[in-house]
Amino acid sequence: MTARILIIEDEALVAMELRFVLEDLGHEVVATVADAAAARRVVRETEVDLALVDIHLSDGPTGVVLGRELGQEQGVTVLFMTANPGMVRQGVAGTIGVLSKPTEERAVQTAVDYALRRRHGEPVQYAPPELQLFG
Repeated sequence: MTARILIIEDEALVAMELRFVLEDLGHEVVATVADAAAARRVVRETEVDLALVDIHLSDGPTGVVLGRELGQEQGVTVLFMTANPGMVRQGVAGTIGVLSKPTEERAVQTAVDYALRRRHGEPVQYAPPELQLFG
C-alpha cells in the first residue's frame, strides 16, 4: 500500500533521512517542509494521505496545533515524530499517535504501515511497540 506523504520537520538531515526511508518503501513524498505555513500550503495544493509532524518546527512549537488541524479539518492521517513525546502525552484530537526521535528505520516503516491500514479501515491487530497511540 503506497501513500502520498508530507514530512513536516525542520531538521534537514532528519527530513532527508525520512524521505529516503519512505521512498525506499515505495511511498511518494509530496514535500518536506519546515514550518506550519508551508505545511498548510502543501495540503491546500495537493492530496496528502499521511503527515509525519514534528512538534517543534522552525516557527516554534506549532506542530501540535498543525497536527490537529490536518487531522480534523483536512482529513490527513497524522503521526507525530518528536524528541519530546511528553508534549503530546494526553493525545491530540484527529491524530493517531507519536514516535519518539531518534527512531530506527524499521519503527518508521511499521508505524507508517499501521497508520495507513487504519486510514483505509483495514483490520490492525496491534500497534507497533514504538508507536504510542492516542485514545
